[in-house]
Amino acid sequence: MTSVGLISDTHSHLGEDVLSELVDCDEIWHAGDLGDVQLIDVLSTTDCIVRGVYGNIDDHQVRAVWPKDLIFTVDGLKVFMTHIGGYPGRYQARVKQELIIQKPGLYICGHSHILKIAGDEKLNLLHMNPGACGHHGFHQFRTLIKFKVETGKVFDVKVIELGRRGREESK
Repeated sequence: MTSVGLISDTHSHLGEDVLSELVDCDEIWHAGDLGDVQLIDVLSTTDCIVRGVYGNIDDHQVRAVWPKDLIFTVDGLKVFMTHIGGYPGRYQARVKQELIIQKPGLYICGHSHILKIAGDEKLNLLHMNPGACGHHGFHQFRTLIKFKVETGKVFDVKVIELGRRGREESK
């Protein structure tokens, strides 16, 4: 069993409230718009496996470390992660083609700053967007998702609300 913390759209801010939520995770996945390559080092201090993709605001330094798309398998679950890709019924053409070819059980993206968890019966996958945990953007509340993976299944999904955007709040 693997416990995962899923974050996105930090936009150069990774608060202690985020890190304290991720301390019990085996892996941390970042769905893009990191904002500052130094945050990769911060995430790496957690003793978790860290995986991520670059987003549209990320510079050449982040793009040199993280790819545009990431495909991997954890505990029997195939995962496809990218930053901009849409959601069930409204995928970008490029992403829809990849989902058809790759056949992941879990598809993850960020970018919208809108937390969304939805199934796609046509493509037989679960879609997750953790919203945004940074302070920059139009979102009102900072969010992340925690869940577990075992034998190809996602379970024990928890949405974590970190407080209002623009205010330094701790849990």
